[in-house]
Amino acid sequence: MRPGIVFVKTPIGLMTLSSKTGLRDLRGSHEIYFFANGPDVGVDIRRRADGSLAHRYLMGPLRFASPEKKEIKLWTPEGEKSLALAGLTEQIGTMPEQAPVTVEVDEAGSVLSTQDLQYDLQVSAVPHESTDTYIYLKGTVTKLKSNFIFCRTPLGIVPVSSKTGVRNAKVGQEMTLWADGGNVAVDLASPGAATPSRRFITSRLAFADGGKTAVSIWTPEGRRTFSADHAKAALSRTREGALITLELNENGSIVEIRTPN
Repeated sequence: MRPGIVFVKTPIGLMTLSSKTGLRDLRGSHEIYFFANGPDVGVDIRRRADGSLAHRYLMGPLRFASPEKKEIKLWTPEGEKSLALAGLTEQIGTMPEQAPVTVEVDEAGSVLSTQDLQYDLQVSAVPHESTDTYIYLKGTVTKLKSNFIFCRTPLGIVPVSSKTGVRNAKVGQEMTLWADGGNVAVDLASPGAATPSRRFITSRLAFADGGKTAVSIWTPEGRRTFSADHAKAALSRTREGALITLELNENGSIVEIRTPN
């Protein structure tokens, strides 16, 4: 932590929050929760001891809840809400609808202040099995550098590490990323394609039969069983419960099974 900037270690990588107007009273005893839903973002800063709210920041396109412009509508982690402007009616009421706005709100649903808040997310690891990490991101590959794929998403440019199992991405491909607990899936597809050309799934190994000829693994669509006859030698050296990466082709068949980097 530094005044106006906070580095947050998350189960999938490093997140940076920065502000010219806030984030100056955070402590090691605080926990940070980040929510994103399309163009809307919510950041809760809560006291670890009792879970009480220290700060809540909301970002999104401005919409007024009434012609008098005394309330605004913003998405929150609990759903869309009308928020009272209180003493900020004159300041916010002059802004055009759909203009991006960032505010701090209290638990009663009143706007306390306008804020400046920036964020940066890096997907550089597969989350631990017990984490509450849920992400769905869709974007376009814009750059390849070292062991990272840079993907333009509604959250901005998100670097995705090769540790997630992705290989041979190309600039211009469409990328879709899911993280669900301790599982990660990445699809790579040509622009406009109905099905991905490659899918990479990193999850815990579970054998579907006693002969170890099939694996049962999490996918974004639910748990599936895949034949692994051609990978039997590799799987014989891998214990059940270990992390593995499945690379699937456009037909949904296994191309390769390997352990994450």
